[in-house]
Amino acid sequence: MTVFHFPAIRSTTALVCACLLVLLCAPGLTEAAQNKNQKQHKTFKAKVLVGKAFGNSAAVKALASRLSAEHRLPKAWVQQHIASARSLPQAQQMVLPPISPSAKNWYAYRARFLQTERIQAGVAFAKSHADALERAETIYGVPAAYVLGVLGVETFFGQHQGPFKVLDALVTLSLAFPKDHPYASERQAFFEAELGHHLKQLHGQPALKNQLGSYAGASGWPQFMPSSIAKFAVDFDGDGRIDLSRSAVDAIGSVAHYFQAYGWQTGMPTHFAVKVNANESDLAALLAPDIVPTWSLSHLQDKGIEVLDVTGYPKALALVQLFNGIDPPTYLAGTDNFFVITRYNRSSYYALAVIELGLEIAQQIRH
Repeated sequence: MTVFHFPAIRSTTALVCACLLVLLCAPGLTEAAQNKNQKQHKTFKAKVLVGKAFGNSAAVKALASRLSAEHRLPKAWVQQHIASARSLPQAQQMVLPPISPSAKNWYAYRARFLQTERIQAGVAFAKSHADALERAETIYGVPAAYVLGVLGVETFFGQHQGPFKVLDALVTLSLAFPKDHPYASERQAFFEAELGHHLKQLHGQPALKNQLGSYAGASGWPQFMPSSIAKFAVDFDGDGRIDLSRSAVDAIGSVAHYFQAYGWQTGMPTHFAVKVNANESDLAALLAPDIVPTWSLSHLQDKGIEVLDVTGYPKALALVQLFNGIDPPTYLAGTDNFFVITRYNRSSYYALAVIELGLEIAQQIRH
């Protein structure tokens, strides 16, 4: 078996629940959306509620005209596919922010992704695809642990890719996005753009006609949105086509390429544990940039933030706060690489779950 070169574990031991973001961030889903998918997956896998086809309405014709022109596709072909798509009431409901957001709790969030079954599945996956993981690290500079973490968190290593037809989901959210959403116009425009990318991919690869994915149109092992497939997906198995739903090797290369494209720095840790002794006003100021690396090591130390296991770190750091329900928050100092992981899903909770799952799988392999 190929020997992996995993980074040293610098993760903290405390835990917290999903940040309830209002907006979706391509290619993954928000934590709230992922939580809904996790809780309701079995129900929707067994029974997806499907409404009527959209038909050749004026809105369908106008949308087809815009997308065919933008992506240089046959207008009649585009209109036919949009018209044949069927509405998904569940997608319309699930895209809305939760009425009563649950309190953020890293303990609960972490526990959901670091179960024994998921870790064991990750170990088996890593052993089966050792060569591809090592090759991805060589080409893109991204350690196997973080690729494993993403695939484990997103789809349980391909087991939960979503029960909704991607075309139905994207047409529904392009033409019938809930008007009571606080960002309805922006989100509808987002899904319309994603539909255009999906149609272009479908035109070049007709087998995608019945592709399944999430209620938001993310698909495959890594749950890429269509625009991310266009930008970052790679034919890593060399079979002449990109298939993120059936080729684990393509998924491995594509996730590593995604991180590299967003600025992954080989050899840089993702984060450091910290001890917080700052006063209330200084702490609030340090937390204001959230996950964006902003502060020098010396500035953090001057303000009462002791960064552990680090000497003379030259790059900017972000002070990240993770809530633990009624228990005290967990804090960490995130590096540029921690920020890169949040480009997949703009959430510190998500990023730390990816990191800790991947490193736990790595530790199991070493033993």
